[in-house]
Amino acid sequence: MPKPVSPWLIILLAATVAITPFAVDMYLPAMPVIAQDLQTHIGIVQQSLSVFLAAYGAGMLLFGPLADKWGRRPLALFGVSGFAVTSLFLAWSSNIEYFLIFRALQAFCGAAATVIVPGIIRHLYQEHTAKGMSYMSLIMMLAPLLAPSIGSGILYISEWPVIFAVIFGYAALLLFFIWKYLPEPITTHALDSISFFSGYKTVFSLAEVRPLIATIVFSSFSFFCYLTAIPFVYINYFGASEQLFGLLFAVNIFLLMFSNFINSRYVTRYGSPYMVRMALMAASVFAVLLCTVNILHLGIAFTVMTLAPLMGCLTMISTNTDAMIVLKFPHHSGTASAVTGTLRYGCGALAGPALALAYDGTAVPFSVLMLAGVIGIGVCQFWIRATKK
Repeated sequence: MPKPVSPWLIILLAATVAITPFAVDMYLPAMPVIAQDLQTHIGIVQQSLSVFLAAYGAGMLLFGPLADKWGRRPLALFGVSGFAVTSLFLAWSSNIEYFLIFRALQAFCGAAATVIVPGIIRHLYQEHTAKGMSYMSLIMMLAPLLAPSIGSGILYISEWPVIFAVIFGYAALLLFFIWKYLPEPITTHALDSISFFSGYKTVFSLAEVRPLIATIVFSSFSFFCYLTAIPFVYINYFGASEQLFGLLFAVNIFLLMFSNFINSRYVTRYGSPYMVRMALMAASVFAVLLCTVNILHLGIAFTVMTLAPLMGCLTMISTNTDAMIVLKFPHHSGTASAVTGTLRYGCGALAGPALALAYDGTAVPFSVLMLAGVIGIGVCQFWIRATKK
């Protein structure tokens, strides 16, 4: 049994991971205003989310092996400091080109900080990694819960650049606590002589891990279809105000938090594979219902009632799958996290173009694409059974 973990350390790790949802979710209500101020189309501003995700995935691809080789604390300090500086430059952006460039740099630096967290969780919780990741996710979910409401509140009293100034303040405060309190986990495996790409070869050479990685890809695609489309669906299509958008977004986050709470209670009893299967069954039902209510053009309440539990199921699938992957690579946890992170956010970057191609002015395309992601997860479950046989 691993020794008890300080709750303050888990809070610090969760706060580190939370820089991504803060950067992604806080500016969602401001997209129409940003487009107006920067004199561009809202579709271009929406693509800034895809730019962020693509750069974040590229950053994880680079920094994952470096975390295994150089240590996690130096990368965390570098990543959070770079994230803070680029957030400040975003607040000063005067045109869409600069805005997109600094969003990419912000994501790239943020990847250096967040890629280190799964390896530390694995070191602290060992065989109970899924439980530790659920605890961390439960706390981290406060960020996407609060971020849209904070963004909406800032827009009510000020201008959109203040959103990124607030993100800068958060990152600067986090940098101080990482410098003062984040430990460097002690490992017995020296990686200095190992080539940069050998970790990736190790990860992909294990056949039983490939369907797990594919599961992460499909669940992330569904998740980022939601993130990319939800400002349009709630504000433009259903006519919700920016303040109501924050409340509706919070409903979904409450379900994500509840999902992580349930997972932390039962995963040690039933195991991660069982939790993934149960979550997939529920996700299939809610994804079909979501498509149905949007095809029938029912009200916003029906979309919220089907979408919120679907998001909870997707986060349970993702949390347990992440834990199963990291557990298989005790000496390459950073690289394994980089693989899943790169594919997760790289695939998430495809959500924007896919939604643009399928755009028809309704909520149907995003619900159909989310269902497609759930179907892909189901295919991965059959793949896992075939691999075992």
